[in-house]
Amino acid sequence: MEQKEYTDELRLLEDDFASLARLSAQESFEDIRLLLAKLIRKYRTRRPEFAERINLALRSSQTRSAGASILRRGMQLESKDQGMPVDADSRMSLIRVFDDRAGLPPPLLSPELLKQIQGIVRERKERAKLAAHGVRPTRSAILVGPPGVGKSLSARWLASQIGKPLWVLDLTTVMSSLLGKTGNNLRAVFDHAKANEAVLLLDEIDSIAKRRSDESDVGELKRLVTAILQEVDAWPDTGLLLAATNHPELVDPALWRRFDAILTFEMSDPATISLAVRRFLGGDAQRFEPVLELLAASLRGNSLSDVERAVTSLRRRAVLEGTDPSQIVLDMATQHVELLDKPSRLNLAIELARSKALSHNKIQSLTGVARDTIRKYTGPSPIIGRGGRKGA
Repeated sequence: MEQKEYTDELRLLEDDFASLARLSAQESFEDIRLLLAKLIRKYRTRRPEFAERINLALRSSQTRSAGASILRRGMQLESKDQGMPVDADSRMSLIRVFDDRAGLPPPLLSPELLKQIQGIVRERKERAKLAAHGVRPTRSAILVGPPGVGKSLSARWLASQIGKPLWVLDLTTVMSSLLGKTGNNLRAVFDHAKANEAVLLLDEIDSIAKRRSDESDVGELKRLVTAILQEVDAWPDTGLLLAATNHPELVDPALWRRFDAILTFEMSDPATISLAVRRFLGGDAQRFEPVLELLAASLRGNSLSDVERAVTSLRRRAVLEGTDPSQIVLDMATQHVELLDKPSRLNLAIELARSKALSHNKIQSLTGVARDTIRKYTGPSPIIGRGGRKGA
């Protein structure tokens, strides 16, 4: 080994030893095992004998760390005035609270999905009736779908319908580089939610409940996943446990069997987009009425959160610039054409023709839809085109 390579290798070993010493001084035993597992992978190729010695030491220390005990070891987290659980080190709350009991409009969902959620609400309200027949209500549900389709909003509405605030545990913020602290954080939240019969949402569950066959994860984290699955399986029917994921392919298959219900969210259809546009326009809906369907057509294929963002931006322009809403929508529609698929482009071309803002010739140039096709749906163009002829 050349001198430079030897020096670099020695520096890496020194850094790793310093990290190990720091964790030992802090008595962070879970994190020591996590670091050792990383070192095994790191040195398996360059120093196989060294890696195997670490591996043997790690195996001998894991006999006491199986099952749900990983969530219980270490110092218990404190709570502010017996309120929400907080991290003992940062003093930051582990839960975000959304209290919508004063009222929240129903989410814009497909009729089938909305019926599923309403069914869960009815079960909670008539729990005594179910109990009289020996039937338990839905205790847990996982919300699956791409970002921006209404998962979190639906959870908030569900909680509001059964008269409770929604407690949200964002697992990406609770996860600590010190694995033992992550276990403590989760245990504190779970215990507090059960004691208060809460509606608890585990947001981005895929960030922690990954497939246990994932070779990139170490044994401690896999045992943490097992413990979470046990919590879901034993959740009391006095509360309601929800989870949300944008990446179902990453979630451990056992998780699907643990949840009582799977709520699948999909991108909104054109009718829902139109309803969303009208809702997000609020008090400005009447001003935008002549071009409302044109606006909806230009936003097809977007998530509801993207639709809300676009509509809010248009409202700002209309207020601050004093521009005609029709012109604002027309500008946006022409800018979004390239993002639309073929059916959506046809729909946009039809709405552009009906708005009478552009000639058929200009609409064809923008959307790629033939003038004959546009004429088939809307009749001749009322705008005089080239050559002084209508319908151009």
